[in-house]
Amino acid sequence: MAETYDLIVLGSGPGGYVAAIRASQLGLKTAIVERENLGGICLNWGCIPTKALLRSAEIFHYMSHAKDYGLAAEKISADIDAVVKRSRGVAKQLNQGVTHLMKKNKIAVHMGEGKLVGKGKLEVKGEKGTETLSAKHIIVATGARARDLPFAPADGKRIWTYRTAMTPPEMPKKLLVIGSGAIGIEFASFYNDMGAEVTVVEMMDRIVPVEDADVSAFLEKALKKQGMTIMTGAGVEELKATASGVSAKIKGKDGKVAASEFTHCIVAIGIMPNSENIGLEALGVEQVKGHIKTDGLCRTNVEGLWAIGDITAPPWLAHKASHEGVIAAEAIAQALGNKDVHPHEMDTRNIPGCTYCHPQIASVGLTEAKAKEAGYKVKAGTFPFIGNGKAIALGEAEGFIKTVFDEATGELLGAHMIGAEVTELIQGYAVGKTLETTEVELMNTVFPHPTLSEMMHESVLAAYGRALHI
Repeated sequence: MAETYDLIVLGSGPGGYVAAIRASQLGLKTAIVERENLGGICLNWGCIPTKALLRSAEIFHYMSHAKDYGLAAEKISADIDAVVKRSRGVAKQLNQGVTHLMKKNKIAVHMGEGKLVGKGKLEVKGEKGTETLSAKHIIVATGARARDLPFAPADGKRIWTYRTAMTPPEMPKKLLVIGSGAIGIEFASFYNDMGAEVTVVEMMDRIVPVEDADVSAFLEKALKKQGMTIMTGAGVEELKATASGVSAKIKGKDGKVAASEFTHCIVAIGIMPNSENIGLEALGVEQVKGHIKTDGLCRTNVEGLWAIGDITAPPWLAHKASHEGVIAAEAIAQALGNKDVHPHEMDTRNIPGCTYCHPQIASVGLTEAKAKEAGYKVKAGTFPFIGNGKAIALGEAEGFIKTVFDEATGELLGAHMIGAEVTELIQGYAVGKTLETTEVELMNTVFPHPTLSEMMHESVLAAYGRALHI
């Protein structure tokens, strides 16, 4: 007889497992179905282990520049195998943490391949053979995977996606990175800090193209200073793996095609949703290029079926998936009669984005250009790291913080940062946007000294011609 639940979550990434926990907190009998590792790609092969790698590269960078801090460190070397081992240990620890959370919250875990086989029914092929589960509601949280180049699929030897790049069979000497979004630029930064000769090819006219243009320009200058080759407005026309490396034909901004040789290549040109073979078509679930269409509460067009995370519309970020997981769980609990929950619709304008390259990037809301395109008359203020005492004391005086306001109302439209620890600072602006703050509240907020956060205050002041320290 099929096991019956209030809710089944298909996929245990940062969206799926959070949805299951919130549903359990609300008293729902909940199950989760996972085909590989609890915690999904983010925890096991994405966000967390890459940050462990980048932390090792950061420490190596500081050791290499010890003399800048009045210190001496001699005969420094990097052991890529040991760095990867540490990263995998971090991922394993967190995977065990999610396993513990499932037990703590009494969530039934079914390991195996899940497929929708009817309304409220999910077939699981896994360690228990084939079993059919049923539920009043199902959340699809199957995530996404790396997109391959159609003419040069990843082979795990010379042509890599992020997954191989996290557990490299060897340290690249000369690395080609195709794509300069968050994933591409993070790995470019990691391998550059670890000693590889890195070339980044981006088809758009600037790197990290979703960021504010000033951030893109600053990052390109910083990466070139670190020794990277950056090619924008360029494309890889041909890519072939050989016994000893990778041959590439790259069309430059000038239209000329040049042949280049590399030892390895990382392809980071976006994602593909994991929407195949899970039964969506038979149920008539509406999709856009494989991504499931949802409303603000994560409902699909099929009653009782919900979707969250990378299987849905962008931005494709772990924290967006987790937040959607809470929204969906609360909306489901409400639909099942809980009158004490009041789910809110997702507002993607308030979702911060972070890129952990060196220097770091963080942003929330509209860029200055996008704000103007939307019809706003804007006031924008920028404050440089060189004007901040804490940044100078840290030896991290490169970067800036930029804020964008609506001139008419003072509404905070967006914030954009590049520099040390900005991925930790951005949440202040995210809170401000959620609270619908204006420049007045931000100007009247007391920021502690000496901190990097003082630059946030100064950038707000700068937007109105009132900056104090520059």
